[in-house]
Amino acid sequence: MRLLQVVLLVAMCSVSADSQTKPRARELGVPLEGASGPLNAITDVPGVEVGHRTLIAGDSVRTGVTAVWPRGKQSSDPVFGGFFSQNGNGDMTGTHWLEESGFLDGPVMITNTHSVGVVRDAYLAWLVKNKRSPGTNVFDGGFYTYPVVAETYDGFLNDINGFHVKPEDVAAALEAASSGRVPEGNVGGGTGMVCYGFKGGIGTSSRKVAGGFTVGVLVQCNCGSRRQLRVGGVPVGQEIPGDTPVASAQHAFRDDTGSIIIVVATDAPLLPHQTKRLARRATMGLARTGSTSGNGSGDIFIAFSTANPQAAAAKAPMNVSMMPNDGLNAVFEGAVQATEEAIINAMLGAENMTGFAGHKISALPHDRLQEVLKKYNRLQK
Repeated sequence: MRLLQVVLLVAMCSVSADSQTKPRARELGVPLEGASGPLNAITDVPGVEVGHRTLIAGDSVRTGVTAVWPRGKQSSDPVFGGFFSQNGNGDMTGTHWLEESGFLDGPVMITNTHSVGVVRDAYLAWLVKNKRSPGTNVFDGGFYTYPVVAETYDGFLNDINGFHVKPEDVAAALEAASSGRVPEGNVGGGTGMVCYGFKGGIGTSSRKVAGGFTVGVLVQCNCGSRRQLRVGGVPVGQEIPGDTPVASAQHAFRDDTGSIIIVVATDAPLLPHQTKRLARRATMGLARTGSTSGNGSGDIFIAFSTANPQAAAAKAPMNVSMMPNDGLNAVFEGAVQATEEAIINAMLGAENMTGFAGHKISALPHDRLQEVLKKYNRLQK
């Protein structure tokens, strides 16, 4: 009976995530720059699909998995990609081959710190089970590949040492991926995360840029302290001090000791070294929200371009397209703007949560945020 209750709770959580209706940053009047795509999500970049598996059960399970497919779950065509570590107190597997080859070969998966191994292995098992292979390192009778799995630590709200993420949860996230609206807040890998002393999680945004291209961003935010949070240039964290967290977590919420994973996608034609440059720009969007990437923070960013299909499959020299250096400014700016908004959307999409050991975290209150913005003459309504 207990097992049935857990299963039902997980299932109900998944339905709730898919039917989120909380207003986002723009709808609340947060001042933001740039024009977004129709969904204001990473899935505005054609081909990109996102899937979540959200695990909420009992008093202590608050975790999950998020998968971002660059060309959709049906494609095995790698994309040009690059990554950047702003502060390396975190992990993103598969980056050695990404750096060496210039190809992101498969999805980007995000989970909690202690579940990186199971997610990595489960993706490999999923490939084998579904008779799929990657787009590189394939030979007669087999393949080898290096899944990209990133993490942030959810041990404040989640029983992280219970290792609750299982292979079937990874498969569910991979297979649930779609090109539509992306649920935000307490979903997927972001289920148990805390951001700037408020409930954090998954957030996304996009920008339309010069040349008709799109830049999309997805974040799993678990970074920063309450005092640091800035929204629209306003010191929101200082204006909304809120309740003091439990004593065991006071240090973590006072200092910038959390982490954030940022995924940047674009359909602009970028070569691998240009995607690495794009990944670095996420740092500037993060800084707009107040983080200083403290010593205890794992701030790792990855970017990819969906242009130049079949480049990895070439057996002879081939022509590829690229943006000229002088044409990158709009793409860089779009990434900065979308990163800032994605982080804010993650907090606004989140809900209050009680979890492991009775720990409680409140979501950023929409009405108080609007009051603070209005006080500083920054509310756009």
